[in-house]
Amino acid sequence: MGGEGVRIRREWAMPNAATFTILPIAELLKRYVKRPEAWADPFSGWNSPAGMTNDLNPKAPTKHHLDARHFLSGIRDGSLEGVIFDPPYSPRQVKEVYDSIGIKLAQEDTQATFWSSVKDAAARKVCIGGTAVCCGWNSAGFGRSRGFEFVEILLVPHGGMHNDSIVTAEVRVQESLSSFGEM
Repeated sequence: MGGEGVRIRREWAMPNAATFTILPIAELLKRYVKRPEAWADPFSGWNSPAGMTNDLNPKAPTKHHLDARHFLSGIRDGSLEGVIFDPPYSPRQVKEVYDSIGIKLAQEDTQATFWSSVKDAAARKVCIGGTAVCCGWNSAGFGRSRGFEFVEILLVPHGGMHNDSIVTAEVRVQESLSSFGEM
């Protein structure tokens, strides 16, 4: 369980705020999301391949417009084949999202604990053998403490001063090693 056999690759692509339209990322998701109805995306935005979609923005073409943790609370533990985790990547992006839809930003919405609490909630929903795909500017993923093991890391450089998009794919191999906090 030390990361042996993790596939790491790097593929250049133009940046796009619609993460799932970036070709190497779209291709990775196509390989993992075989039955969309068994996948959830708590920060769907536009173009998510998941069947269970959620986004705070009421204009997003999603089935739900809830806080990500509240959305996940409506899904039975262990019932998903996979989850996509593609939140705003930084506190500045969180502020921009909230401002754009008229929601007052609370300090806790920009803290690392917020992202961790959503990952904790999402991890509980994925069955053993299921997959978590995380997008962001780091390769933290869901991690071993939540019972996941890395299988793939995709680096997508965008050129210039753009941060790379980093996508991790992990398989849930066991129940968590630490207990998840309840919401």
